[in-house]
Amino acid sequence: MKIMKFAAAALMGAVAMTGLAASSSAGEFDGVTINILTRPGPVIAGPLKERGVTFEKETGAKIVVNEVPFAEIFPKIQNDWTTGTNSIDVGVFAAGWGVELDAAGLLEDLDPYIAKDSKIDMNDIAPYFRDFGQKIGGKTKLLMVDGDFQMVYYRKDVLEKAGLQPPKTWQDYIDVASKIHNQDMNGDGTPDYGSCIFKKRNAQSYFAIQTVAASFVQTQGTAQGFHFDNKTMKPLINNEAWKKAFELYKETGKYGPPEELNMDIGDTRALFKAGRCGLLIEWGDPGTLQLDPDAAKVKGQIYAVSAVGSKEVLDRATGKLVPVTKENAPYSVDGINYAPFAAFGGWAGAINAKADAKKKEAAYAFLSYMNQAAQSNVDVTIGSTGYNPYRLSQLKSTDLWVKAGMPKELADNYLGAINGALNNPNMASDMKIPGAQQYTGVVLDTELARYLAGEISVDEALKNIEEGWEKITEDFGRDEQIKAQALALGL
Repeated sequence: MKIMKFAAAALMGAVAMTGLAASSSAGEFDGVTINILTRPGPVIAGPLKERGVTFEKETGAKIVVNEVPFAEIFPKIQNDWTTGTNSIDVGVFAAGWGVELDAAGLLEDLDPYIAKDSKIDMNDIAPYFRDFGQKIGGKTKLLMVDGDFQMVYYRKDVLEKAGLQPPKTWQDYIDVASKIHNQDMNGDGTPDYGSCIFKKRNAQSYFAIQTVAASFVQTQGTAQGFHFDNKTMKPLINNEAWKKAFELYKETGKYGPPEELNMDIGDTRALFKAGRCGLLIEWGDPGTLQLDPDAAKVKGQIYAVSAVGSKEVLDRATGKLVPVTKENAPYSVDGINYAPFAAFGGWAGAINAKADAKKKEAAYAFLSYMNQAAQSNVDVTIGSTGYNPYRLSQLKSTDLWVKAGMPKELADNYLGAINGALNNPNMASDMKIPGAQQYTGVVLDTELARYLAGEISVDEALKNIEEGWEKITEDFGRDEQIKAQALALGL
């Protein structure tokens, strides 16, 4: 049903406004096949396939979408392009991962293509996504198809019935989850869960822990960062702030599904749509997923807050947690430090620099087609696509969302939460340095999973992460990583 819904909407959008790059024409790419690698659909891969059908009809280029598990995306692309196999023409992956591929000379510079493209409207892409997501060293090397922030979602009806307010701090999150846990939230006679968070190993759990940790560690604005000391690249991981985040993250499991450690994002989304979760840490998708026919039990009741914060923050000199003040957390509000996390940075497409010229032209035309408002404005309103808003025009007006079936009040909340995160001066950015995927997707993910499973203590986990991160930094070269970190954070 999800795919059918998307296909219908995509077809309507494509018929209404073809949106091809200005340089493309009917039959221009006859006989050209573009091989794309990304995660399994319908999320992310689904729209590429559906849009690819229309694109082939209009240009002749055949779009083949190859799907692999999330944890395999980066290593497969890296191996294919560095070995000269070159069976992959386009990778669609985390925007922050591109810097490592580019350092090896593997990404095509897209600026010459953009200069001839009258339909893409780069100025309409929100500055953070335009810069963090698409540019490396001042050049456009990727094109966004999605913009990502993690937020906390809550069942408005459940909280109101219990006389509770949405959480402002992570301790509030625990308290709210504990009070609504085991209530029947969907009327089927079965007790439901106070919190749902996907915590499966090798399945993106490491993003949610960063969402929790950011408000404890980053206090001085986006450029401060929360992973490393920017002057030395020493990890900021083995301290009381991250320890608190790990412990709170594990505690949420007391109020979650018994099998939570084996649940990926699809599992928790299904539970939330079925009305079985009171709270959820997630990207922008649940806001629109509630419009799906199989989410009738929660339609109009899934609201979001842009960030949950902390009343304690890290003293970087001592490694201790201290109470929030205006001096140590100048962007704090009512004694709470917020640091909304741009987890993942959004899905973006990059072109293999070693592909032949015609493939590059066709690949760019397709990525442009996906990025343009004519298509993107439809895709971001459909939860099953996995695409969230990244264009200013999408973020400024609720019209698209109301047209998609979202009540005006809910649309105001949804876009308000995303804009609140995007415009927060203490927004926490994801990593954008060589080794980003190894730092978090391998080392952090592995040790977090071991801690959650009870295999190691929190102190052991943080020590192991610290040592693992130091090794990665040394492998890439500390001085080079310091430079890369400064560039990523705009220092």
